Amino acid sequence: MAWKSIGINKYENFSEWYHEVLREADIVDMRYPVKGMIVWRPYGLKALRLVQKILTELLDKTGHEEAYFPTLIPESLFSREKDFLAGFGGESFVVEGTGTKRFNERFYLRPTSETVMYYMWSMWIKGRKDLPLKMYQVVNIFRYETKMTHPLLRVREVMGFIEAHTAHATREEAEKQIIEGIQVYKEFFDRLQLPYFIVKTPPWDTFAGAEYNYDFITVMPDGKGLELGSVINLGQKFAKAFDIKFMDTDGLVKYVYQTCYGVSERVLGAIIAIHGDERGLFFPPEVAPIQVVIVPIARREESDIVEYAERVKSFLESHGVRVYLDKDPEHTPGWKYYYWEMKGVPTRLEIGRRELETSTVTIARRDGAPKVTVKLESAVNELRAVWDDLNRALRSNALEYLKKMTMFIEKCEPAEFKGLIVAPWNGSREEAELLEKNFGKGVLGEVAESPMQLPYPSLYTTCSGERADRYALLGTTY
Repeated sequence: MAWKSIGINKYENFSEWYHEVLREADIVDMRYPVKGMIVWRPYGLKALRLVQKILTELLDKTGHEEAYFPTLIPESLFSREKDFLAGFGGESFVVEGTGTKRFNERFYLRPTSETVMYYMWSMWIKGRKDLPLKMYQVVNIFRYETKMTHPLLRVREVMGFIEAHTAHATREEAEKQIIEGIQVYKEFFDRLQLPYFIVKTPPWDTFAGAEYNYDFITVMPDGKGLELGSVINLGQKFAKAFDIKFMDTDGLVKYVYQTCYGVSERVLGAIIAIHGDERGLFFPPEVAPIQVVIVPIARREESDIVEYAERVKSFLESHGVRVYLDKDPEHTPGWKYYYWEMKGVPTRLEIGRRELETSTVTIARRDGAPKVTVKLESAVNELRAVWDDLNRALRSNALEYLKKMTMFIEKCEPAEFKGLIVAPWNGSREEAELLEKNFGKGVLGEVAESPMQLPYPSLYTTCSGERADRYALLGTTY
């Protein structure tokens, strides 16, 4: 019996396709009896760890050091920055005691770690020599999401939050750090073949306690926008709330300037959603838990073919390739082809009598491009070339879809559109409200960087007839 592929068009019924893929491909199990909290299967967790590895290495490379801070935050610390308390207090889980004892003070389960980290920083930072301070941690965070939860995309326990925090002596140094943070994220998302807009959020929708933030926005198969990550300038608000000061070289005591930025397993959800198809997952090779699956084409008595497949596996592993040899005798090669395609494995090696006798392997691609047969000693180089080509194809397809799902508006006239909208704007809240009224979507921010070329905004006018000086990105988001 052949493996039954997912067989659902993700553009027509994304929710059903997405849940089916997560279940059939063993990414997560959604049957845990707490809404918004999920169990990670080993295959899905391996993919997440590979995604995280790219970002942590980029942070290490740019001078960030990994640390760890506690999950419980005393209410007295959590409430020090009033904007932060207003922004996160209503969606934070609170621990008031044990099963038999009530605490003297309530504790918040971290929704993000500014308050607990900066309390410690106020004791660590004393002089100019202690700056810049650049740290990150990989932790779980908890938020009581009031919107409908979606596995990986909107959850109440974020399992794999990578949050970076920095402190600087001057505003200018903090501004430079924002630029570096944006560059780190651009390389991160580019390596995952994910296209994006970068937007600067409007003041009324800025991260709680921040001066401004930049968000990376992509589009999902159902036309909804998805925030991939944020880079945030905190200014001195938290420094003043937590008394983070240093003695400068001029002898004056000053407050530090701070930034932070974070991404979660939502990025893996975007990879799954954007690159997958009716057959199932399609992992970019760099984050595929299995980069190559070997399928022997042999009858039970042809043990020599399986032995050759074992040698091929060892050869590939010695060159750092993540490889799995499927020796399951209960299923046909055809069944295995469909099964591993559903699991998103980017390349397959077919090994039969011909390959054994000629010391070759036949490479099949997840995208269905023609197979190639190469000598075993050339297999690693050929695989890497195939992966480069697959990456280009994934990136191109994703970018074309984003362009297709982005409507450019020249005139402020009511219109309905399934995806994102780019519209002329002047940055004011009044104009934003007119845009939202006309198009039925929220203003996500000012377009700072676009994956498609846009004309000068000054060629157009806003909803009220004023000359535009920027573009707004509008969308309905998760």
